Amino acid sequence: MKALLLCALCVVFAMSLAGCENKWASAGLGAAGGAAAGVGGYEYHFKKEKDNVEQAYKDGKIDARERDIRLDQIQRDSLFQK
Repeated sequence: MKALLLCALCVVFAMSLAGCENKWASAGLGAAGGAAAGVGGYEYHFKKEKDNVEQAYKDGKIDARERDIRLDQIQRDSLFQK
């Protein structure tokens, strides 16, 4: 997933060097911007879930084993939550 994200960023960078000379470059930049916003929302959701798990553990609603299982799942699904 991280390699895919890196490739996408390289494409966006290459398209920005070309500028908005044609409609396809503008469309590509718009699509890349939309994808970046989508990934941002996805990661924000994982951050909130991670915080919720930590709070549930502190409140005694879940034990350490359950906390570790949930955090591991969040880390596997997320690009940036480590």
